[in-house]
Amino acid sequence: MISSLELRHIIEAAFLPTKCACTISSDGTMTIQLSSPDNAEEQLTVTGIDATSMASSRAIAALVAELKEELRLGRLTIQERLKA
Repeated sequence: MISSLELRHIIEAAFLPTKCACTISSDGTMTIQLSSPDNAEEQLTVTGIDATSMASSRAIAALVAELKEELRLGRLTIQERLKA
């Protein structure tokens, strides 16, 4: 099993240069907050992730890929609203 500290570091580094704050509570749930590197504007927050399910590099990579896609789609939605 990967330690909480190592898991946090891997996830936070995976989103660079986007600012990422990863916290793991005592009950084993994880919260990930992504913010713009330029102005610290919050872009995406995901709560309630089961940290115990992040036992392999494949599981971590899948989570990171899913959140990056959510972030990308959120940016597209904002840009579409600005054009309207």
